[in-house]
Amino acid sequence: MASRSPTIAVVLILAYLSSPATAFNVTRLLGEFSDFTTFNNLLSQTKLAEDINRRQTITVLAVDNSAAGGISSLPSDVQRKVLSMHVVLDYYDTAKLGAIKNHSALLTTMFQSSGQATDRMGFLNFTKRSDGVMVFGSAQPGAQMTSHMVKSVASRPYNISVLQVSAPIVPPGVGGSADSGKATAPAPAPAPATKGKKGAPPPKDEEAPAPAPSDDASTDAPADAPGPAADGPTADGPAADGPMADGPAADAPAHKKSSDEAADAPEGSAAGRVVAAAGLGIVSLLMTII
Repeated sequence: MASRSPTIAVVLILAYLSSPATAFNVTRLLGEFSDFTTFNNLLSQTKLAEDINRRQTITVLAVDNSAAGGISSLPSDVQRKVLSMHVVLDYYDTAKLGAIKNHSALLTTMFQSSGQATDRMGFLNFTKRSDGVMVFGSAQPGAQMTSHMVKSVASRPYNISVLQVSAPIVPPGVGGSADSGKATAPAPAPAPATKGKKGAPPPKDEEAPAPAPSDDASTDAPADAPGPAADGPTADGPAADGPMADGPAADAPAHKKSSDEAADAPEGSAAGRVVAAAGLGIVSLLMTII
């Protein structure tokens, strides 16, 4: 029984040392560097340090005291979100980052694992520029890569790596995307302004009088209509204006001559009758005397 006691003790010690809880302590590690006091305190205040210590493989992108002041000014719930953006769920030291294929990678952060991230908010873009500078930035659309790596602070391969970056990485909208969305919502307001062109009916109403000329034209038409009508009656009288009237006009003189001759004929016959009657009267008178 006594011989088993040392064996059990060794097993327990090894199990304790190999457990995730004792893999590292991020606050203790950062406590060795006074430049990161503010950042370290924020990890403890937001209880993010406890979540980090439960991990076996992690990379912390720490900022010094002057840069960490920008995170301290944020609301406590936002502080935790921003800090979790500085915790990458894998081990990266300077050598591993420098060996990344194509010098570019998308890194998953603890904020993504929280379930609170939307779109690509929980990811980081990493790029090694042609000048050798390594830069980080939020993978959220529209975000800029403005935080570059300063140096490696501490590492315990392959459990934890602490890298110093120049500035905090804050994803767009992480402080209240719903409110910012409402602020940008009015942007479509110009659309109604363009639709206002449909309100152009007023011009159409103003153009409505345009038919008035057509109405005037219609009223002018009747005025012209009587013209021909007036010509009609006059044409019916003399009929001299029409081409047909020219025919009768030529015949008219001949017709007049025949009527004149007819008028002369009756006058001649009447005179003859008077002379004849007178002659008969004289004859009868002579016969009576005889």
